[in-house]
Amino acid sequence: MSKAEKTKQFIIEKTAFLFNTKGYISTSLSDISEATGLTKGSIYGNFENKDQLALEAYRYNAGSLKANMVLAFSDDFPTAADKLYAFVAFYRENWHAVSSGGGCPLMNAATEADDTFPDLKNQVKKSFDEWMAKISEVITQGQENGELNEKPDAEEYASLFVMNIEGGILLSKTTGDEKFLHLALDHILKIIDTELATTSPEK
Repeated sequence: MSKAEKTKQFIIEKTAFLFNTKGYISTSLSDISEATGLTKGSIYGNFENKDQLALEAYRYNAGSLKANMVLAFSDDFPTAADKLYAFVAFYRENWHAVSSGGGCPLMNAATEADDTFPDLKNQVKKSFDEWMAKISEVITQGQENGELNEKPDAEEYASLFVMNIEGGILLSKTTGDEKFLHLALDHILKIIDTELATTSPEK
């Protein structure tokens, strides 16, 4: 990376947490300057405006979440059901890290992704589409391999999983009680075992 590229990446990494905790709209240029230790001129020398930096920070936050989440869908978990279980476990085991980092970057950005910031709205939509597509792909592969019930609609169940997780995170973050996320994750496990699995798992 060139010096300019390293500086740009430094700014993105230093402000990613700030945007996710304080908000994309509420974060000021002064906040960014304080977080990076750089002058406003230096920041604008690397980004056209605050919105451009906010988009890059969102991509960084969403990319970090995606990189960790995708591990659950790796070949380390041989069956489709194993991958779905690992996906649920990821959120159960990483709740505190996600919460201390300001919460789910997709959900946080979605609350601000209205008509006043259409570019962010488009990025959030893309992230959710990719997330649901990956879950749907795992379910479809399991159905094609005879591992999962072939009747359920993979896309429908993928969206159901995302809705449960995001709702659980929202309530847990708002109330400070992680039980709501665990309830959502338990519900997903029940769906996997009773509606997606061809047979109930051995106990």
